[in-house]
Amino acid sequence: MVKMAEIRNEEILLLGLSRLHFNEELTAKISALTEKIDDWGYFTRLASEHGIAALAYYNLQQLDLAGRIPKEKAEMLHAAHLLSITRNAFHLTGAEEIISLLNSAGIKSVLLKGLALETTVYGNKGLRQMTDVDLLISRNDYLRARNILMENGFDSAGLKSGLHKPIMAWTGKHLPSLLRNGLSADIHLELFPGRKNSLTSMMIESAREIKLERVKAFVPDPQLMFLYLVRHLYNHELNEESQLRLYADLVALLEVHSEEILNYELLKYAGEAGMSKILAWKLEPLRDLWGLDFPPWLNDFIGRWFKPESVNRFIFFLKSPKGNPVTHPGRAYRKIISEIPGIHRKALFILGDIFPSIGFMKERYNVKSTLKALMYYPVRLGKMLRLISR
Repeated sequence: MVKMAEIRNEEILLLGLSRLHFNEELTAKISALTEKIDDWGYFTRLASEHGIAALAYYNLQQLDLAGRIPKEKAEMLHAAHLLSITRNAFHLTGAEEIISLLNSAGIKSVLLKGLALETTVYGNKGLRQMTDVDLLISRNDYLRARNILMENGFDSAGLKSGLHKPIMAWTGKHLPSLLRNGLSADIHLELFPGRKNSLTSMMIESAREIKLERVKAFVPDPQLMFLYLVRHLYNHELNEESQLRLYADLVALLEVHSEEILNYELLKYAGEAGMSKILAWKLEPLRDLWGLDFPPWLNDFIGRWFKPESVNRFIFFLKSPKGNPVTHPGRAYRKIISEIPGIHRKALFILGDIFPSIGFMKERYNVKSTLKALMYYPVRLGKMLRLISR
């Protein structure tokens, strides 16, 4: 692990730009930092890896500091912002068509993550980079919703195994992605799995209606959305990846909706979702590194769960957001299993992982022959047994 002293100015600057609002003191600090940058190439590359190149460039422009970036690197950041605007418009158009189809069938859908944040928090300026459309739909409606989209030209991404088909509504973060002409749509059914609580249902019921360009849509209540985004960030870190984009979402949400989010119900809902510790761990850097002000009762809550090593872990991800080897794959896999309800579903999930489809085996082990693919099943069995027993 790295030490605090090893943080580079480029990394501190990127951290400072991962937000929406700037007071005079913060503006002065960022201005001073831009004078100390030795490697704008590293800054640009890291901004891209963290998924905040568009946000960083926009903020430097708004602070009248973009002129300090070397022309070539400024053009790269500007291009990233323009690309994000174009992609977001593409995803917005696709989302509106999907929502219109579902609305016509009387199916309520709630925008999650990228589009929900871009339209209600970031101001629809291409600042929240995204790669797909995420929708939360009631478990009672998901099959009908999925069929409607497939009847309108969407194809389903393949399952790893046919054994997973009967349980696809109970495993993973979302149903298999639905794809059409470059658009990927993910239907989510349960945002807080493994717990007997009603937070996901509450998120659907309490969702707020907004107006997109052509249709009415729903977005989550800010407090429940914040809690979900904390869990989403934590799950990424379990897989040894963590982008500043995910922290910037939390910061931006608090900058816009702090009064609605920071009250005692936040702790109540976190307890119901079994994520009190996780919430405290993710609030800590928002307070100590982003400088957000929290009420005394919330600071006491954070102190109760303080982990000294969490700072070094944050800095590790700051330097290396993606592509890190999973240090505890067995633990991560057991967590996935623990969140699947029912022994029979757990068994089907594990069997499907041990005996995936021939198509998956050919791709995974880079072979063309069915016979050669079959020969790798004992290898996979041994690997899965080692993974489960770790």
